[in-house]
Amino acid sequence: MYVFRKAFGWFGRLLGAPERISLHFIANRRTAAYVRPLVRKLLADDDDGETYRTALKDWHRAERPPLALYHGTTSFCRIDGPSQWVGDRPFPLGGLILSPGVTAHLDPFEAEALHEHMQGAVERAIRAWLADRSRRAHPAVPVEFDRREADHTAKAMIAAWAARQERNRRPVTDDAKGPHHV
Repeated sequence: MYVFRKAFGWFGRLLGAPERISLHFIANRRTAAYVRPLVRKLLADDDDGETYRTALKDWHRAERPPLALYHGTTSFCRIDGPSQWVGDRPFPLGGLILSPGVTAHLDPFEAEALHEHMQGAVERAIRAWLADRSRRAHPAVPVEFDRREADHTAKAMIAAWAARQERNRRPVTDDAKGPHHV
């Protein structure tokens, strides 16, 4: 995605479009303190910025502010806010399901029931994954980490995996028995 954005930027400059524009917004002090760091992250001209912007694409398309988004392999569910509080219980205003052959708009009660169901399914999946890998036996670690070192390690792991995949590929032959059989 970053490469395509760079290419479109190059094309725009050829047509005389300005590369950068100035954005200004006015907000009360409390809101600005919360929004300013988010805007900086969204405007970053790097892979992180591209990832933040991509993560918000479903927000951009929604008529209402999303409270939760659930993505399956081919299906999608959005629970819509803002929350409406009845006593100490929040209700969404509705929801949307997109699945092959189905588009469904949910009323507040259907959306709340599905949201609770999805939260339960996520919780069960996380706990099962942890149990399958004996992660409960590991000591807790701090949430914060050295981003630079962690990214370097992660990229090295991915490169090693890709190299193994490449080595394990078998050459395609015309003969099902292999190239050395007659």
